[in-house]
Amino acid sequence: MLRTDQSIIGEAFIHKLVGIGLLAAAVRLLKYKWQNIGFNPVHAAKGICLGLLFAGIVFAIAYGAEIIIQIAAGNAPVLRFYVASYSTTGDSVIQGGIGFVLICLAGNVINVIMEEGVYRGLFIRLAEEKYSFIKACLLSAFLFGIWHIAQPVRNVLDGIQSPGGAAMLGLMLVVTTALGGIQYSLLYKLTGALWLSMAAHFVNNAIINLLHVVTVSGADEMQTVRITIAQALSFIIVLIVYILKSRKGALSIVRT
Repeated sequence: MLRTDQSIIGEAFIHKLVGIGLLAAAVRLLKYKWQNIGFNPVHAAKGICLGLLFAGIVFAIAYGAEIIIQIAAGNAPVLRFYVASYSTTGDSVIQGGIGFVLICLAGNVINVIMEEGVYRGLFIRLAEEKYSFIKACLLSAFLFGIWHIAQPVRNVLDGIQSPGGAAMLGLMLVVTTALGGIQYSLLYKLTGALWLSMAAHFVNNAIINLLHVVTVSGADEMQTVRITIAQALSFIIVLIVYILKSRKGALSIVRT
């Protein structure tokens, strides 16, 4: 109803502010502390820096791969920095002014606080009271995937996509975002806090809005490929680290 994504702001953020409010209410109702759901101030700066560095390296590789492919195809790619509201049906350029960049960054900060706080912090904490971490992780990831079907539903209501196309897009979004949710859950488990996953999530969203590959035939034509490379690479790295850490922990338990 409040289409801030179609305004000068270019970001859908009202529902995420409401989500942060509901998260705060849940923390109070459940008698948790913010540290109990991952907002532990200890080593916050270190976690954020590591998350930014990790995601930055992964996306540097992904952008590099895309540029190499475009050069090989003779498309003369160049990097451009401007604000665009990301959509799976195409980007729309808003503006390149510093004010719009700050609005974009603020919108993404709101987004990661809400999504990481709710889906990783709160939901995993609640689920782990009854289930194993793996089950809690999968449940959280599934809910995180379902959360993203709002966009194809909105596309149908706006008349820019058919119900069949929206169904296929919804399925793709559920699967890809669920995998991303698993990755962020593993980062949360590895560090015991949300800072690293929040920073990585922030880079993943913000860089799509801000850094674009422009060729002679258009902009961000291989954006899906770029995102897939970055997500797959980061997922594999995080999964390997988690498995190695888990085995090391199991071995230390056996030895003791």
